[in-house]
Amino acid sequence: MPHAVVILAYPDCQLLDVSGPWQVFASANDLSGRKLYRLHLAADAPGSVATNGGLPLLADTAWSDLASLGPLDTLLVAGGRGIVTQRQRPALLAALRDQARQVRRLGSICTGAFLLAEAGLLDGHQATTHWRHCAQLANEHPKIRVVPDALYVESGGRFTSAGVTAGIDLALSLLEADHGSTLAGQVARELVLFLRRPGGQSQFSEVLRSQNRAQGALRKLLDRLHADPGAPHRLEAMAESIGVTPRHLSRLFRQQLATTPGAYLTRLRLEQARLALVASERSPPLEPLARQWHLGGAEQLRRLFQRHYGISPSLYYQRFGPKGTASRSETATSTATAPSLPNDG
Repeated sequence: MPHAVVILAYPDCQLLDVSGPWQVFASANDLSGRKLYRLHLAADAPGSVATNGGLPLLADTAWSDLASLGPLDTLLVAGGRGIVTQRQRPALLAALRDQARQVRRLGSICTGAFLLAEAGLLDGHQATTHWRHCAQLANEHPKIRVVPDALYVESGGRFTSAGVTAGIDLALSLLEADHGSTLAGQVARELVLFLRRPGGQSQFSEVLRSQNRAQGALRKLLDRLHADPGAPHRLEAMAESIGVTPRHLSRLFRQQLATTPGAYLTRLRLEQARLALVASERSPPLEPLARQWHLGGAEQLRRLFQRHYGISPSLYYQRFGPKGTASRSETATSTATAPSLPNDG
């Protein structure tokens, strides 16, 4: 029997929080040639629902009438700025509590976690949301163990994810659990996704954080390095490309990024090797991987992994590869004043 999947939408929800996971399940149907999933969009009533970007969605059922759909397998709540209003609706919260006793999987994308939290459905569980709102979720709901940096988290049948595109990662993980890594990989390729990111991976890369801190000519150089990290970038050539001396380039790296050009390039290449590692169906041999990204040999790659990630490449693959079972157990402890939810999902 097809899995019945319902996504809950509402006025001012984030469009991609709905369409991203929906397309994963729809593509699984198309690529398999079978109806693996029966998809429904629920809202206050059947009909048009305006998203936060103004593009309407068409709901086929009311959330108050979900029982008419028969047994549900998965219920996902979209995020978006409209969640603020939805949290104040006792009837909707009660309906979610009722469904939580029946569905196999209950989850959310981005700030949709706040609706589940308001209903008390994440108490005693790990959960995550968009990085900008993790502190607020932890402050407002201390019974939830917030994982502040994960892409998505599974905890006792509750599935929560970070912002927007992480909802696609979550849907791919649900698809993989249902029908295996081969079909999930086919869907990821069909959607032109670089890889299926495990939930325990960080919402942000340290190298990308550094790239965002760079300014002026250095930012332009970093953009070129990120576009082709495997090229033979020599110090003199990098300096010449932005019209400075090698000494001045090193000074810019120290001043803006607190590192050296060589160390930055090594870290950038190491991240590419890490992404290639976790994207492989089988753990690849380290020697060619190290040569591909100019990281010396297999032993040097092992040392770099240990230094930067605190784990060997083989253990990293076991934890974060396609068949890994990564989970993060950090909890948010910020006591900052909880902001209101802005416009993102």
